[in-house]
Amino acid sequence: MNPSKYSVLSLLVSRLNLIDRYITIELTYFFLFSLGIFSAVGIAVGTVADLIDKVLEYNLPIPTALEVLLLKFPEFIAYALPISILLATLITYGHLGNNSELIALRSIGISVYRFVAPAIVLSLIVTTITFLFNELVVPAANYQATLIQQEFLPLEKKSWQKIDIIYPEYEGNKDSKHNNFGNKQKLKNLIYAENFDGKNLRGLIIINWRQNKLNQIIVSESAKWNGRQKIWDIFQGNIYNFSEMNGTDKIERFTHQQLTISRAPFDLISQERDPYEMNTAQAWEYLKILKFSGDEKKILMFRVRTQQKIAFPFICIIFALIGSALGASIESIGRAKSFGLCVAIAFSYYLLSFMLGALGLVSILSPFLAAWLPNFLGLGLGGWLLVKTAR
Repeated sequence: MNPSKYSVLSLLVSRLNLIDRYITIELTYFFLFSLGIFSAVGIAVGTVADLIDKVLEYNLPIPTALEVLLLKFPEFIAYALPISILLATLITYGHLGNNSELIALRSIGISVYRFVAPAIVLSLIVTTITFLFNELVVPAANYQATLIQQEFLPLEKKSWQKIDIIYPEYEGNKDSKHNNFGNKQKLKNLIYAENFDGKNLRGLIIINWRQNKLNQIIVSESAKWNGRQKIWDIFQGNIYNFSEMNGTDKIERFTHQQLTISRAPFDLISQERDPYEMNTAQAWEYLKILKFSGDEKKILMFRVRTQQKIAFPFICIIFALIGSALGASIESIGRAKSFGLCVAIAFSYYLLSFMLGALGLVSILSPFLAAWLPNFLGLGLGGWLLVKTAR
């Protein structure tokens, strides 16, 4: 290799390394600053007012309210991560453009794609952090925040309080592929309970069919799941047995009986949480239980929300692309304009996600498309803006 060419190449590589470090430092500084601002604003708007209301109305102790406040921080940090990467890229590349540094870089042969690389690398790191945060920290913190408030809320506000519980149990497996819940299956048991108090089902009625004929009705004051024996314990009630010829053949009164019925109704009620209080593995496991309940609306909601949880971290990459391209292409973009543009982009993106999610909830879009289509559209827009800027 020609020594002069070698020295030029070495100089270029050295300058690129220096430029990468400079851009990375700028991005990291503005990213951390934005993260602090957006997290604080989010927790103030989203949680503080609600906690003040609970302190005043339900006498929630202030130490408990402060503990809930701390537990809600991870959720708002997770929400702030993508918006922070968007604002950081807008400010950083806007600042470089305002100082004509981007023009200088392009004049020595460094392409837009190359000086945007640090932002993409940072966005990949933030995407990984967001995903792990949403899986390992946020669900557990949200669920713990819900639990520690339960003691101080009225009965109807408690998360485990359920009223008018209906659970159909079918013979065989569901044809979940076509969502024909109960349409092609034979109903085996219909279980109804007036409420669930956190441990016991109260006011229980179980209607049993055998060979498509009414076989038995069990009425009980209460029931609970016996985890040691893997069986139902039911208390204080009557068992009505039926035959085709004579109607009610026999009435048995009992103080305690045991039934070999699926534990799914107890799992369905006791494990029920908001989708954002579960990690992905817990959500899919809960869906396995939920699909046998026949509650199509709730099943669809959980599928959409679970897909949205998985899709959410990848917004960081999309926002980095859009922020970098816009910051490098818009002339005279100051910090105030960057902030306004950041809010407008984030609002538009989340509005689109909400609208497409709503279409998923009414089965117009599949859960996968409802969750991922905003990402695909955002990725296409970011790529187009970057190509346009490079030209």
